This record gives sequence, structure tokens and C-alpha cells, in this order.
Amino acid sequence: MKILANDGISNDGITLLQNAGFEVITTKVAQEQLANFINIHQIAVLLVRSATKVRKELIDACPSLKIIGRGGVGKDNVDVDYAISKNIQFINTPESSSNSVAELVFAHLFSGVRYLYDSNRNMPLEGDSNFEQLKKAYANGIELRGKTIGIVGFGRIGQAVAKIALGLGMKIIATDKNVEKATIKIEFYNNQSIDLEITTKPLEVLLKNSDFITLHVPSQEGYLIAKAQFEKMKDGVGIINCSRGGIINEVDLVEALDSKKVAFAGLDVFMDEPTPAVQLLMHPNISLTPHIGAATIEAQNRIGTELAEQIITLLRHEI
Repeated sequence: MKILANDGISNDGITLLQNAGFEVITTKVAQEQLANFINIHQIAVLLVRSATKVRKELIDACPSLKIIGRGGVGKDNVDVDYAISKNIQFINTPESSSNSVAELVFAHLFSGVRYLYDSNRNMPLEGDSNFEQLKKAYANGIELRGKTIGIVGFGRIGQAVAKIALGLGMKIIATDKNVEKATIKIEFYNNQSIDLEITTKPLEVLLKNSDFITLHVPSQEGYLIAKAQFEKMKDGVGIINCSRGGIINEVDLVEALDSKKVAFAGLDVFMDEPTPAVQLLMHPNISLTPHIGAATIEAQNRIGTELAEQIITLLRHEI
């Protein structure tokens, strides 16, 4: 039985699947050629990340598919309900990348409060000729300790962000329509730990009281953060989006940055991937990464092995 990992899979995942008797193909097939490839090779399992789109037309065109797997938590590039209606099983790995995304949030936060996003651009150009001026320009950084972080979306990733924030001594405000409260377990050495319960608040409270805001919500219709929301935020707020493109109105974000309402932004996702707006790419107060939230070695290994284990469990009697 053949598996196409069109957006890649870890070596650990490949080994598990091959040892179970599956043939794993890791050839990257272009979107427009995907249906034909699946049919020619009689692919039973299609594994994707965020790049490959699995829409109704592809599902209808590929009767050999038994399972569609999405590495990570997102589902917006797969027509999940339609696949299930066609008796195709959908699997994903919602917990595998939580810590990796949470750590990237803080990479952007540290970059923002210490001007690393700008310093790393200017030091190679002016570090030898304008060192003292650059030193002065970047000398007004602030600490995260004691500041309030607003976490919009308090699922697995939001709670992983909260755990790191607590370790840094930050205050937390969280909002989530589906989560009333959550218990955050802080683990120490020698199996010691403490539990802290966080009760979520309305979005309006979060916007008004947060020094930094980080977004962790699924794809949705319309903007979650636009001009009206920016106006309710503190002056000089920092905002991070390692969630989904299209959640923030990017035009309004640039205006808020230009007016200094927003001090800095950290963006890992964009409305027009893979061709983000040049106004974002060139803005001096945005820390930028190319949708790499889950792209750590550890997360990829977890994703690969979790997908492999689910496939083996579902199809072990059909090999």
C-alpha cells in the first residue's frame, strides 16, 4: 500500500511505515499534477502540511484515497468534512507542534523588545562605521518580566505560550470562546510541578490591558484584528501572529505601526502566502519568518511518528 508524503515526513515516520509494510513516496508533486500522480500510483494515503491543498475536486478525482493526513493542528487546506463524507479518514497531529510554535512566539517577542529585527538588518551594513549611533538607537529595550501578554485562543498552543510566559514572570490574560478556564502545569526538576488555573476573559478586556498580544486561533471568515481592535489596544503594544494568515488586517496593521500605536509586530503567517505583501516585508518594525512555527526537528519527528502510528493502526489489516 502506497503513501505519498507530499510535503515531506521525518525519517522516523518513514522508518515506522516501511517496517509496517508500507511504501512511502516523498516526491514533491506539483498541485496541478497531484491528482494524476495519485491515480497512476494508486496512492492510498496522502500526507500534507500547509503547502498542499486537498480540496473537493482532488478528493473526487482520486478514488484510491483511504486516508488524508495533515501534519500539525491546522485543517484549513483540507476539505475535512467533505473527505469524511466520502468515507476517507482524516488524521492530524494537534499536539505535536505546540511547543515549537510557542517558542517562535517568544523568539519574535524577544526580537521586538530588543530591536533585534532591525539590529540584524543594520549591523552588517553599518556596524563598522556607525557603531555608537546604532548602540544608542537600540539602547531603549524593555524586559518581558512583569509585562502582560494577551493570548487570543487558549487551546494547546495558547496554553504552551502561557507556560513559557509564566516562566518568564509575565502576567497573562487569555481569551477563548470555547475555553472557560485551563490548568497550566509548570514542571521543574525531580518531577516537581505546580498547577495554575487561568480563567479566560472577554476579548475587549484583553485588548485594553495587554502589553503584548499573540494570536492562536483557527482560520476564519473576516478579520479578528483590524482598525477597531487596534484602537482599543494600549499605545506601543506588540503583536505576534504565528497562527493563520488573514486573521489580521495587514493594511490596518501597517497603519498602526506607522502611527506607533503598535510598536512592533512579529509575523510568521501572511494573507497572501507564498507572496506576502511587500509593505510587510520591507517594514522596519516587523520581525519576519516564513511560516516556520512547527518547523523544528523535534516537532517534525513527533509529527512523522504520530502520523505513522495512526496510519498503521487504521490500515494494519489491509496491508
